[in-house]
Amino acid sequence: MTDFTMKLGDDGIAIITWDVAGKSMNVLSVDAFSVLEGLIDEVLANDAIKGAVLTSGKETFAGGMDLNVLGSIRANAGDNPAQALFDFTMQGHRFLRKIERAGMDPKTNKGGKPIATALPGTALGIGLELPLATHRIFCADNPKAKIGLPEIMVGIFPGMGGTTRLVRKMGAMAASPFLLQGKLSDPQKAKATGIIDEVVGDPVAAARDWVLKAKDSDLVKSWDTKGYKMPGGAPYHPAGFMTFVGASAMVNGNTWGVYPAAKALLSAVYEGAQVPFDTALRIEARWFVNVLMNPSSSAMIQSLFINKEALEKGANRPDVPDQKVQKVGVLGAGMMGAGIALVSARAGIDVVLIDQNQEAADRGKAYSENFMNKGIKRKKTTSVQKDTILGKIKPTSDLNSLLDVDLIIEAVFEDPGVKAEMTKKVEAIIPNDTIFASNTSTLPITGLAKASVRPEQFIGIHFFSPVEKMALVEIIKGNETGDRAVAKALDYVRQIKKTPIVVNDERFFYANRCIIPYINEGVMMAGEGVSRPLIDHAAQLLGFPVGPIQLVDETSLDLGAKIAKATMAAMGDAYPKSIADDVTFWMVESGRLGRKAKGGFFNYDDQGKRQGYWREFEDKFPMAKDQPGLIEVQHRLIFAQVLEAVRALEAGVLEDIREGDVGAILGWGFMPWSGGPFSWLDIVGTPWAAERCDALTEIYGPRFTCPPLLRDMAKNGHSFYQRFGPQADAA
Repeated sequence: MTDFTMKLGDDGIAIITWDVAGKSMNVLSVDAFSVLEGLIDEVLANDAIKGAVLTSGKETFAGGMDLNVLGSIRANAGDNPAQALFDFTMQGHRFLRKIERAGMDPKTNKGGKPIATALPGTALGIGLELPLATHRIFCADNPKAKIGLPEIMVGIFPGMGGTTRLVRKMGAMAASPFLLQGKLSDPQKAKATGIIDEVVGDPVAAARDWVLKAKDSDLVKSWDTKGYKMPGGAPYHPAGFMTFVGASAMVNGNTWGVYPAAKALLSAVYEGAQVPFDTALRIEARWFVNVLMNPSSSAMIQSLFINKEALEKGANRPDVPDQKVQKVGVLGAGMMGAGIALVSARAGIDVVLIDQNQEAADRGKAYSENFMNKGIKRKKTTSVQKDTILGKIKPTSDLNSLLDVDLIIEAVFEDPGVKAEMTKKVEAIIPNDTIFASNTSTLPITGLAKASVRPEQFIGIHFFSPVEKMALVEIIKGNETGDRAVAKALDYVRQIKKTPIVVNDERFFYANRCIIPYINEGVMMAGEGVSRPLIDHAAQLLGFPVGPIQLVDETSLDLGAKIAKATMAAMGDAYPKSIADDVTFWMVESGRLGRKAKGGFFNYDDQGKRQGYWREFEDKFPMAKDQPGLIEVQHRLIFAQVLEAVRALEAGVLEDIREGDVGAILGWGFMPWSGGPFSWLDIVGTPWAAERCDALTEIYGPRFTCPPLLRDMAKNGHSFYQRFGPQADAA
């Protein structure tokens, strides 16, 4: 069965249906592209066919291009991958242009055959670029559908004409949120902005009717008419000039210059706006290939598309029967527990939300109510959806309400004694086959499982805060955790539409193991007299969402002090004391706890808005006269995290480097352009990384010592994905 099939009706309209077998959503492959072109050629050549409607056999239209295609083209291209990618891209442009021109006379713009698109639902990436080349787009009135071009989110940009067509259709200013931010719209909003043409009950019927009535003039795109002028003005027009000046400033302000796709997209738009349409497509293709050839693009596609999708589909799930969660008991209705209850209820799971008294439990449910009210105000949800979700949450102080739950998520105070007490109480009530999960960020799961009579059913499920916004969930296996518990946790995370990573048990697990050194290195530099703006901006210039100084203010310094003291107690004399501890403890003693206390490394106003760095800090820790260079600061911040990721792999905490990369990006925003710590090491090369470790160790001490694994890989010239990637496992 081919991905595209065509059926000719008695009215002379050909219905071309896209339906990829075995997939929940259509994705475009090279072979399918050729099949579709053959069908379009038949439509244009057959006099019995009056026109065509392109639609889908699924509830959605398409999720985009299979990005593995781009990797295979480059891998099979020999010595000139750029030429192969350019030829592939231009072949796509030529085909879509064939659809757009539809057999018209090049001089008169007459004689073409109308081709419309009928979208039953979501259309993303090439799934929108293809419809944009047709003559009219009809979409079902499906509020769940998402329409847009999200390519920028995985390190590329729309390179099959979507960039050029959207700008020519809407103007650079109006198109910028959809191109530069990957904004997605529901059908009604997509129509209002001009991306699609009609929202109807039956898009196929409406498209068929339009094709039968379409005139020659209905087929001609505005940019193919004489005297066409770009909406909002071309770059040489006064209004257009200001648009591009502003766009350049916005791109650099948002990306700090570290995301090549955004700059390349803007270049393609700017240059393409000054030339005829077909030349603009060629310019778009050149910039698209420029991005594809950048190692950042490959790394982002690998981690944020291929690896992320594999993990979400259960790449590391044990081979046990389905463990879909029916009813979850959440212990603790504080911010974390309330957030867990919210995301569970939104996934259709019944929730029992437990706290010490009814009032506290009700406050936990009110968190979901407030969240839904904000969504209604922003027109993101409805009152009916709110009532449905709130109806799923039962707040109570009665542990007997847990009699029929199949998953427990404990989110009580981060104290082993408190957690142990709750474990014993709850296990005496819940069914024998219920999985018990602890939402802890630092406490070893094996230790917590000692309070359980069923340690094989005890597991860690570490949510990041705020739960409803953060995409990553870290699943932690204790020494005795069984396969069914792992499968249950993975199936639950899939239900709530988040991305899981599975790690083995060790203090701080994986994410905090890497985040804490990042924060400590920043605080350490501040204590050494390095300018705090230099530290934070050095991190932002690497692509981190916030610098370590700002981050510690957001997470609170007293939390950092608590973690440091607990680690000291656990490690004893082996604890590596540093000036970071001196700074943190002094700040806490001074009452400078961070944003929550309206004072930390920054000053804050009454609304909690930052008002600049706290100057008095320099009275205690004076700024050094000689400041380090930007690269030196950046290397300290990068290697503090990357070396911990390597050590986690060495220690068996990580079993899959894909989880290390995806977890780093989604968990704490590790340089998304790099693809994650292991992808970054592959970009810079393990030999260079080992040499840089030695240099940093000589200056700053043993925390930068090159791990034996990295040393061995450097000696042999290996890369991490060559040695530990899925291809290596397959071999």
